[in-house]
Amino acid sequence: MTALPVKEVIPPDQALLFVQEVRDRCTIVTLTEDEYCEAIQKAAERGVTSGRIYDALLLRAAAKAKAETIYTWNLKHFQLIDPRLADRVRTP
Repeated sequence: MTALPVKEVIPPDQALLFVQEVRDRCTIVTLTEDEYCEAIQKAAERGVTSGRIYDALLLRAAAKAKAETIYTWNLKHFQLIDPRLADRVRTP
């Protein structure tokens, strides 16, 4: 969030306030050890590397929660990581 494509960079203390606000309004979804490993394995099989592995874990949690919409600034990355969820991925 501190590196969003906005003119003024969001300072860490403001990012923390935003995350806390989201946490208060949303349900936290956790992955089991098996779900975590499976998500990484599938991502690796698709050639996903680096920070996109984290995106793959976020997508796995969204799938587990049966999210109707998944918001990201990295639209193409998310759509390529899990094509089955591509139609749910949107830019805020």
